[in-house]
Amino acid sequence: MLTTYFNVPFDPGRRLQHQIQERLIEAILAGVWPLHEPLPSTRVFSKQINVSRNTVAIVYERLTEDGYLKSVSRRGYFINERHIREQLNVRIDERAKDILPAARHPFKLESLLTHRFSGQENIEKPANWQDFEYPLIYGQLAPDKISVTRWRDCVRMAGTAQHAPTWIGDLVDRDDPMLVDQIIRRMLPQRGFRAAPDEILVTIGAQNALFMAAQLFCRPGIRVDLEEPGYVDARNIFQALGAEVKSHQVDSNGMRVGDDLIGTSLVYVTPGHQSPTNVTMSMERRLSLLAHAEIHDFIVLEDDYEHELNFVGAQKPSLRSFDRTGRVLHLASLSKALFPGLRLGFIAADRRIVRELRALRRLMYRHPSALDQRAMAIFLSEGHYDSHIRRQRNVLSRKWNKVFKLIETYLPEANATVTTGGSGVWIRLPERVRAAELQERAAAEGILIEAGDVRYLSPDKPLNRIRLGFGAIEEEKLEPGIRLLGQVLAKCA
Repeated sequence: MLTTYFNVPFDPGRRLQHQIQERLIEAILAGVWPLHEPLPSTRVFSKQINVSRNTVAIVYERLTEDGYLKSVSRRGYFINERHIREQLNVRIDERAKDILPAARHPFKLESLLTHRFSGQENIEKPANWQDFEYPLIYGQLAPDKISVTRWRDCVRMAGTAQHAPTWIGDLVDRDDPMLVDQIIRRMLPQRGFRAAPDEILVTIGAQNALFMAAQLFCRPGIRVDLEEPGYVDARNIFQALGAEVKSHQVDSNGMRVGDDLIGTSLVYVTPGHQSPTNVTMSMERRLSLLAHAEIHDFIVLEDDYEHELNFVGAQKPSLRSFDRTGRVLHLASLSKALFPGLRLGFIAADRRIVRELRALRRLMYRHPSALDQRAMAIFLSEGHYDSHIRRQRNVLSRKWNKVFKLIETYLPEANATVTTGGSGVWIRLPERVRAAELQERAAAEGILIEAGDVRYLSPDKPLNRIRLGFGAIEEEKLEPGIRLLGQVLAKCA
């Protein structure tokens, strides 16, 4: 009977109507209710499952609109037999299997794969990070309830008759003009440069922008230079496309720039807040890098990492703002500082490059969700993004100040890299401590940290580096979490 599908309590975190609708559809498709009998009346059924009568009435009406039910005057709601038959009428002709010849060879996947992406060394971040008492994990943020509410309003507005025509159809290889306009007017001035609409491409996050740029410029025999320690996914992308990868050491002024760049075709840097150390590239090195790019003829991929999160001094202009020859591709995320799971970003580059990237994107997925693009455009235009960044800066700057003091107090033998902002701290542990061991022991105590071994390309990489992220952890948990980490560290030492 129907009520057996409602024995399990409803999830308070989800809309009640959706849960009732899902369970009713499951029961209908399972055939537990006779087709010739009406479903229980809204009054009877609401009492049986202990919900309001209006809720059941709304669910019945929606199931009727979707074709699962049909309303019969003065008799009630019946299961729509024709619709259910269409849903379940999947026939398999067993005779067709006899036509196929007998399989002579087993399927050997390894011999057919051109590259094993799953075999790459990568950062491991547990999916259940929220279950840890002290999630000192990088790349996640504590939810901003104000922004969640405003984003929901913007999505609702994007779905109205006024905006729906912009996302109902296939944009083919185009982007939402409203979003492109907002990027040009609101995002780029903060980075110190301007761009025309045909110099902007919307992407599914900065990671997707990086992958497409790599596909455009990387091939076997091409050399790509990047930072060490650096962004693991970037390194894996370049190597997967056959490029030779060369690393350059990072110090307090960012990636070191010199004549050893000669011979490269592409340089990937995170000058705003270097990944993973969070140091900012000095103005002298920015100009030197661009000078080398012009003299030695190579492309620069500028990943504008946590551009908005600078807490000390003014933000430095982007590399793109000094670009005179169109060699710099500026990659940025629209969602990392807002909702990391939203996955929206953009590329600002020479229009000739954007033309090629747009053609490549069309082959991959045509364009990011037009609905998400319009919602983001509305979110930007109404000033919600700027308000969100101000709140984030206030919260994260307090945490940033507190984290450095707590490290000094509870991790006295560790050395934290001095930065001007960001949402993470790069730490050098005592030489006798292995970061991987500390990570494992800390996890057993409910502390989630990131070992830095994988960030290095060199064979003689240091094994005593960790990164602490403080974007997701509650501010009041910073002190007990880092104090406990200090106790775990003392046991490792």
